[in-house]
Amino acid sequence: MLNFHESHESPLAPIPESELSDEQVLSELHKLKEELKDQVVVLGHHYQQDDVIQFADFTGDSLALAKDAEKLDKPYVMFCGVHFMAETADILTSDEQQVILPDMRAGCSMADMANREDIDRAWDFMNSCTDEKIVPITYINCAASLKAFVGDNGGSICTSSNAEEVIKWAFSQGQKLLFFPDQHLGRNTCAKMGISLDEMVIYNPNMYNGGLKPEQIAKAKVILWYGYCSVHQGFTKAQVDSLKETRPEVNVIVHPECSYEVVQAADDAGSTAYIINKIKDAPAGTKWAVGTEINLVNRLAQKFPDKEIFSLSPYQCLCTTMYRVRPRWLLASFKAIKENKPINIIKVDEQTAASSKVALERMLAIK
Repeated sequence: MLNFHESHESPLAPIPESELSDEQVLSELHKLKEELKDQVVVLGHHYQQDDVIQFADFTGDSLALAKDAEKLDKPYVMFCGVHFMAETADILTSDEQQVILPDMRAGCSMADMANREDIDRAWDFMNSCTDEKIVPITYINCAASLKAFVGDNGGSICTSSNAEEVIKWAFSQGQKLLFFPDQHLGRNTCAKMGISLDEMVIYNPNMYNGGLKPEQIAKAKVILWYGYCSVHQGFTKAQVDSLKETRPEVNVIVHPECSYEVVQAADDAGSTAYIINKIKDAPAGTKWAVGTEINLVNRLAQKFPDKEIFSLSPYQCLCTTMYRVRPRWLLASFKAIKENKPINIIKVDEQTAASSKVALERMLAIK
């Protein structure tokens, strides 16, 4: 079980606007961050807004940030991201360090689509349907309890950057793959590796036995969990097709959490780091429609003004749970540290952390 430590003065109760204006909040934050620079490191995920990112000592994706924290000896790690990311940071950092999530409501809809009870039930059913070995792989975007499941059952964690290498490793260990919680990353990666869509089935935890018959499990090579990212689900093939028809000079690049149809229609697909580097290295004057979270897209457009960079979607594809981390809550967390009464500490229990670390270390050992 996860233990969350919060003081009675939780930042979840909004500070009255009459007390501090937004400008005053930012001013106070700059002062406190400087004052506590030897005690606190601030990590900012790529999808965070600029008014939070400005306070980040490190920016990156969830695993890169957790590994940054692991190298530091500052007693407090302020993780401006979502819940599962802060858990990963706690697993990798020392017992002397405390990981803080500025708003405990900052979660992940994809991570919430898989829980330990459903995974355990599915695992028992799947193994009753086949004599072949099933290797579980979880995307890093999941709760610590699921990382622990993978660690205890001979599997590995993966990221969007290394999913192909991890899946190759999985098939060297067994004959079947269970991939959760994101069906799209699993499908897109396996298809890229030459696995037919006919060899993949979807397990829906909201249906009896996932909506699958034993013979479907026995026949399948890849079992995909019915989960997805609500942000990347917002990109459609119609958007790609329309852009290609009206502006064929534009390069379309998307994240592999997008649907199979979108990835197939796009010019390129890859992880957040891949997208950033691809655009950074592109010639001046090139044009890019990007299928990922809007804050990152806007930041890329600001950083590389010599290129035209815009969102593939005409709508704001915003990570609303990431948006919960606001400067006001960040300030409340800093104030609590100054008073030596830290709040919103993320702590993964020892057994879960140990099993999760096994899965993380397997991933890091895969070349």
